[in-house]
Amino acid sequence: MRALIAAAAGLAAALALVLTVTATGTPEGRTSPRPLLTTVPAHP
Repeated sequence: MRALIAAAAGLAAALALVLTVTATGTPEGRTSPRPLLTTVPAHP
């Protein structure tokens, strides 16, 4: 019986976290206009 209560409490906490993140939405801001380098530049 304790395991069932613990599982229900964990599920409720996870659902509350998902709903909180969903309600806040995406943060405001911009991304950098410069792309990230994925390779090492050649040395002269």
